[in-house]
Amino acid sequence: MKRLFLSLTLGVIVVAVVLVVRTLTFTSRQVAAEEGTPLVVDAEAASTRLAGALRLKTVAASEGQPADDAAFEALHAYLREHFPRVHAALKREPVGAHSVLYTWQGTDASLRPVLLMGHLDVVPVADGTESAWVHPPFSGVVVDGYVWGRGALDDKGSVLAQLEAVEALLAAGEQPRRTVLFAFGADEEVGGTQGAVAIAALLKERGVRLESVLDEGGVIMSGTVPGVSAPVALVGTSEKGFVSVELKVKGEGGHSSMPPPSTAVGVLARAVAKLEATPMPTRLAGGSRELFERVGPEMGFGMKLLFANLWLTEPLVVKQLAAKPTTNAAVRTTTAVTVFEGGVKDNVLPSGARAVVNFRILPGDSVAGVLEHVRETVDDARVELGTLAFQSEPSPVSPTDADSWRHLERSVRQVFPQAVVSPYLNVAATDSRHFVGLSDNVYRFFPVHLQREDLARIHGQDERISVSGYRDAVRFYAAYLRNTAR
Repeated sequence: MKRLFLSLTLGVIVVAVVLVVRTLTFTSRQVAAEEGTPLVVDAEAASTRLAGALRLKTVAASEGQPADDAAFEALHAYLREHFPRVHAALKREPVGAHSVLYTWQGTDASLRPVLLMGHLDVVPVADGTESAWVHPPFSGVVVDGYVWGRGALDDKGSVLAQLEAVEALLAAGEQPRRTVLFAFGADEEVGGTQGAVAIAALLKERGVRLESVLDEGGVIMSGTVPGVSAPVALVGTSEKGFVSVELKVKGEGGHSSMPPPSTAVGVLARAVAKLEATPMPTRLAGGSRELFERVGPEMGFGMKLLFANLWLTEPLVVKQLAAKPTTNAAVRTTTAVTVFEGGVKDNVLPSGARAVVNFRILPGDSVAGVLEHVRETVDDARVELGTLAFQSEPSPVSPTDADSWRHLERSVRQVFPQAVVSPYLNVAATDSRHFVGLSDNVYRFFPVHLQREDLARIHGQDERISVSGYRDAVRFYAAYLRNTAR
């Protein structure tokens, strides 16, 4: 017994030493912040140009509603007018009805091009809610240090900031060694099939292989990662997939006074309850794992000990993440029942019932795997399964040990020297998913510093971007172009 006790004590000491040593050697992986070549940005003039673009109601076509062709045509005319150097120096190719591909030709044709992306369409504003905005959603005004309007953050702010950066670099007489492409779709909010998909197909047909892709995605956030006081620049290295599974049950109908043991609604309700009670398994991998490996060294000793030793603490970390909806999405394929239909009258048995369950798929899982999970979990032959038309597989995880990542990281640190740069898993869909076959290095990042409450403005009420934040976005894109295309 004494020998066993000594062995256990020695084991505890060894584990404790390993934990402490790993924690002490868990040091920062941030590149040194350096001052880049200064870019003078007239923030007020740039913000005024963005505001003008926000006045154009470029809502993409959806659910039988056509796009406002005149609004998109007006936007393209607006861009030609306000970015004359861009339109004189870059090749402009319309793609589909309203999307566009720009080419800034580099001096070294042996280098693979880089692609920057954004989208020109915006989500609509729900009828009857316009009066709740501080400033009307399509007024496009600069007030109190902010540019207000639908699309300021998603995603005209990104598109125009890129054009501002190129216009400024051209004015300074700069030209890239590496060719730079700019792909601006006009239907990202409804799947990108006529915009990004068509542009990706065009590049593939031409045999283009891209060095890297940069699209919208993560932002710079303060107070998002517990234990990290510095703002964190979240760069999406992958994004989740998407599939909506349709469940249908047929019933006999008839009068409710003589019901069967279970109606179509009852059968379907049990199936849905099983799915909610049996979520897909958790996994800390890819961008979600790298997030903690990158930000962990910036934390205090206790939190640093936790993330420096995931070999031991991972089950605890995952359990804590899975306990909250905001972080649960980072560690599993999520299950969300979004539609439930059945029955027409309180005294009539339903002749059928229908539900839709939306799954956001974690990299490493698949659409086929989700369907198998649903079949096994429901395990009821009375429930018919199908999928809705739109679906996408999760993207591969882009590397953080490639030059493309290092150029991006360096650019962030030049413009936002206080920010901690970290990979993360993008839980929403972007147009970049259509380009994963053209490059191994696909990143999702919009260079703007937001507070937590600002996230509700994206697709929500009072969308806006600060004048200073927009200026820094322009400066970032200029730095990124200099770093990645020289």
